[in-house]
Amino acid sequence: MKINTTPKLTLFHCLNSFEETTSMFDGCEAKTIKMACSSMTKDIHLLKAFEAGADAVLVLVCPNKGCRYAQGSIRAKKRVDYVKTILDDIGMDSRRLNIFNTTAKDSGSIKDIIKNTISQLETIGPNPALNHFN
Repeated sequence: MKINTTPKLTLFHCLNSFEETTSMFDGCEAKTIKMACSSMTKDIHLLKAFEAGADAVLVLVCPNKGCRYAQGSIRAKKRVDYVKTILDDIGMDSRRLNIFNTTAKDSGSIKDIIKNTISQLETIGPNPALNHFN
């Protein structure tokens, strides 16, 4: 299914896992939410991002052993996994939500993650919770 609109991404990220540059978001609209630690990623915030119109949500966290708060990345992963089950249960396709271990210095990998997410949206389509009338 080809997307007829510009894909909308929401990125939740730890301050240490992502450094935003404009060129990272070529081909999409993006909203970024900065957090002191990825452990602050809550289930309700992930679901609200879809309700607000995101076609996909990415959570960028520090490498597991690189979190300055010790367990932040692990806590975020548990929450993402839980919300993925909810998305599948309600027919939204859990592939819309992903978590990645990144560092702010690795902007090339982050740009690839965003590009791959946009490409995947061409297959799974826009957010089915929204009415997309052309």
